[in-house]
Amino acid sequence: MDRNTTIGLVLIGLLLTVFSIVNQPSKEEIAKREKAQKAQALKAKKSEEKAKKLKKKTSSNSAVSAETPVSYRSDFKEQIVALENEKLRIEFTNRGGMISAVYLKGFSSYSNFAKNNKKALCLFKAGDAVNQLIIPTKKGKIYTGTLPFETKATSDSKLEMKFESEEGSVTQKYQLNKGKFDLDYKIAISGWKDVSRKNIGFYWKADLLKTERLFSEQRRISTVCYEQKEQGFNYLSETSNDYSNAEDDINWIAFKQSYFSAILKPSKPFLKDGTKIAIENYKEGHKKQWTHLKKYQLRATPQLVNDELSFNLYFGPNDYQVLKSYDSNYDDILNLGWGLFRWINLYAVQPIFDLLINNGIGAGIAILLLTLILKTVLMPVQWKMFVSSVKMRILKPQVDELNAKYPKPEDAIKKQTEMMTLYRESGASPLAGCLPMLIQMPILLAVFRFFPTSFSLRQQSFLWAEDLSSYDSIWDFGFYLWPYGDHVSLFTLLMSITTLVYTFMNSGNMQQPQQPGMPNMKVIMYIFPVMMIFFFNNYSAGLSYYYFISTLISILMMVIIKQFFVDEEKLRLKMEEKKAASAGKEKKKSRFQERLEEMQRKQQEMLKNKKK
Repeated sequence: MDRNTTIGLVLIGLLLTVFSIVNQPSKEEIAKREKAQKAQALKAKKSEEKAKKLKKKTSSNSAVSAETPVSYRSDFKEQIVALENEKLRIEFTNRGGMISAVYLKGFSSYSNFAKNNKKALCLFKAGDAVNQLIIPTKKGKIYTGTLPFETKATSDSKLEMKFESEEGSVTQKYQLNKGKFDLDYKIAISGWKDVSRKNIGFYWKADLLKTERLFSEQRRISTVCYEQKEQGFNYLSETSNDYSNAEDDINWIAFKQSYFSAILKPSKPFLKDGTKIAIENYKEGHKKQWTHLKKYQLRATPQLVNDELSFNLYFGPNDYQVLKSYDSNYDDILNLGWGLFRWINLYAVQPIFDLLINNGIGAGIAILLLTLILKTVLMPVQWKMFVSSVKMRILKPQVDELNAKYPKPEDAIKKQTEMMTLYRESGASPLAGCLPMLIQMPILLAVFRFFPTSFSLRQQSFLWAEDLSSYDSIWDFGFYLWPYGDHVSLFTLLMSITTLVYTFMNSGNMQQPQQPGMPNMKVIMYIFPVMMIFFFNNYSAGLSYYYFISTLISILMMVIIKQFFVDEEKLRLKMEEKKAASAGKEKKKSRFQERLEEMQRKQQEMLKNKKK
């Protein structure tokens, strides 16, 4: 393995390591975020305070400033009604006419999955969510979520709830679409003569429940995503408390967790003025700290049309094809990487994997076949890398002789010139192994994002892994061992071992640094597979399995190519013949070689002048 190939592999390791580390916030960063958020919350509260003091103060947050609402009849009995179809069961409460709880049929939380319990997955339950209007009146702000609504009409798929008072009325209509994950939601107001329609606000919040195996990982990648009318897709921090004042009108907003989301899409975009978005972690000791992921909040300025608002609510899986069927841009919430990595996932990895899964192939076998397909496509690249590696290994003794011949730093240009001549005459190139490695790197990095995001892996078992979307454990310690974890992931161990074997097979021609103080590349290459054990222990078993199979296939391909397709002795003779033939001919020097010789000449002149 030549130096450029080594550098390429080290870069891959460093990038993977950075990807792992960058998602782990430090305590200082979290504290800094919380401090900034508290300061902004205080500023927002002061700006919204009125001259008249409120009798009772309530908590405020970065998304919406809560005030004492106008009181109405509070002695009514709370009732729960439900709409359901093949996909969803949605419960509503007459207290505020709000959505109370959402259950997704055909899916289950990890706790139920582990017990083989088919109970529907609960996205959020009673008391976790609010959807309401904020109506500013002369008496104060009215929060419709506190008002008593009457159920006016119901059917299997439709529900109407209405509140009436002397000032005006609010009617909320819900329609659950047949066989779909979405709900049509309309609000109509009547009366409220002294209320400016431009000042009416809409508040939506939800505290989403834990649904997956590894709570810390699910919480780490949960966030709020939204699409802006002109500026496009954006999202809040995944790792810490965050909030944003809208800088553009908002087309839709998603409360996203790892594999499911609640997405709100108004018929007309929310106006940027007065629209705020926030996400917060639960504080230490909070009753929801170990049951709920985060607090998601939206305080928006809606656009009423003839005193009506219209929304579409999606409650469903973060599955690429499903999301695309509801909105062409909903798939932006999937963290498939940025730029080139996302394109590779969307137009290469995702279509192949979906084709395999849709044909009834199990997830574990589908990963194996996907790996074989990608390796077959990259076979010419692998061939080029291996031949380049063999050529560099053949030339290694001569390269070592040149390193011994020119040990001094001032002879570096002369040494480089002779090496270029050696490579040219032998038909070898130190860059020949670098380009193939650069071609493979985007795929290696793309799948790093694909497998932890792929909904098709969720709760799919394979061999000893009960859930390929989470870690596979063959031994639970019962305690946490920093920085390793509380379990042993076998796929991660196998991945590390095959990487060590691959490194050993390619380390024979690795050049050692000649200058004192330079790092030993061999040592670095052997450290990287060991580091993998720590960084990948909590990652998706599907990801570790893919890297394990990919490296194993590379090893097999290398052995097969070496044994049956590339005769190293014949290649050596061919290189020697080419070198002999080149020695008898005067070849035109390349511009690079001419520049090296010119630099060498100037360097020699400078040395002579110094001696004088």
